[in-house]
Amino acid sequence: MKKNIAIIMIITVFTKLLGFGREIALTYFYGASATSDVYLIAQTIPTTIFALVGTGLATTFIPIYNKVQKEKGDDEAHRFSSNVMNSVVILTAVIIIVVLLFTPQVVKLFAPGFTDETMAMAILYTRISIFGITFSGMIYILNAYLQLKDNFTIPALISLPMNIVVIFSFYLADKLTDVILAYGLVASVLIQLIFILPSVIKNRFKYKLVLDLKDVYLREMLILAIPIIIGTSVNQLNVLVDKNIASRVAVGGISALNYANRLNVFIQGLFVAPVVTVIYPSISKQVINKDFTGLKKVINESIIYISLLVIPATVGAMVLAKPIIELLFLRGQFDQVAADMTSQALFFYALGMFAFALREVLSRVFYSYKDTKTPTINAMIGVSLNIVLNLILSRYLGIGGLALATSISAAVTTYLLVRSLRKKVQHFGFRDTVVKIFKIAVASIIMGIVAYGLFSALSSRISSNLSLVISISFAGATYFIMILLLKIDEIKNIIRLVKDKLPSRTSK
Repeated sequence: MKKNIAIIMIITVFTKLLGFGREIALTYFYGASATSDVYLIAQTIPTTIFALVGTGLATTFIPIYNKVQKEKGDDEAHRFSSNVMNSVVILTAVIIIVVLLFTPQVVKLFAPGFTDETMAMAILYTRISIFGITFSGMIYILNAYLQLKDNFTIPALISLPMNIVVIFSFYLADKLTDVILAYGLVASVLIQLIFILPSVIKNRFKYKLVLDLKDVYLREMLILAIPIIIGTSVNQLNVLVDKNIASRVAVGGISALNYANRLNVFIQGLFVAPVVTVIYPSISKQVINKDFTGLKKVINESIIYISLLVIPATVGAMVLAKPIIELLFLRGQFDQVAADMTSQALFFYALGMFAFALREVLSRVFYSYKDTKTPTINAMIGVSLNIVLNLILSRYLGIGGLALATSISAAVTTYLLVRSLRKKVQHFGFRDTVVKIFKIAVASIIMGIVAYGLFSALSSRISSNLSLVISISFAGATYFIMILLLKIDEIKNIIRLVKDKLPSRTSK
């Protein structure tokens, strides 16, 4: 498991950097403008709509597939997978028709602050981009299938061709016509499906032309998925409200909020997603086999590994928010006003990074127990709180208020999820984990003080970008030394793992 996590993390570093290059390319060509706002809305609407269904199906697919395979064998498991895929294709076709019929109303839900000209452009782009959800549906299921087969590399690499296509579409749109941006969104999803198919075939997936809506396993999956769909829809409502208010706060507000959140998502994708991706199939099998000792060990170790990476990233993003945004985005059409808005949002998003990470791990435990109601109720509480805080905090902090509301609600819902889990699983061993998290937080705060102090001292003498690189390097070294001094077992295990690999390589 640790080896898989390490491999995925290495791959994720590369793909996330390319993904971040995509965001930099967007800021270079379009900055924080009406066009970038329209593009992001055309990207968000299909993602948000299908995430309501796709996340629920992909999450429940793994435990139900394990159950079908155990009870009926591989052939029936392939039939079940094909049935799910065919059902998803029918569902996405219905969604596309509905969106095409009511596009103006859908766009106004997400961005009512658009002017007439901007609204017309958003409607056109959305009518094109919505066709990508059929490909997205198949990708959700096939990705989960590969993870079940312990193939984590291809799912981790899947964003590579997508980002290349998207960046190329930015270039073409700038040279020819902006509407290419919308076609680029569809092409980027299609290329992902084409990319993943050879690995699916290699892993002996046998597609069957079957559509059985009365299948007992499909029904069980849908019953489990309903609470997740409700929870996801509530979370997507939060996205809708954020963009709705952002479109009213400032021109380019949607873009500034998006760029800051992309950094937040970048960190989550880099440090959290590899761990969650690997542990979820494992947790699911442990629950089915009633291996509770192994379950507790995997979860606690996962939380520590994530803490070692996310907590220092949180502190670093807070103390160096402005220079980080200026280094990454301050060029082309992205001006100082946009940089200030985005750095403010990043600071407040950073406050909730660890809460988001912890919630991702804990929710998978509930899903493995086929308890999808608890995370759903939790999500509904969080979004309700977030909407109220959005309306209040945006008045005083603007775009930053929206990010702060998201972080506060994430912290509250994660706390509630921890309480629920302790009731479900007795003697979970969280006390030792909390002590280690405290040590990591102390090391991270010291690291943050070093980073801020060094940057402040250097930026008046040399360039801001060089000061940032030097400060991050020294702060990182400080953090590593502090972690060693605080004697956290997981760090020793990582060092031992690296040392064990060195002799075998040198002997070759």
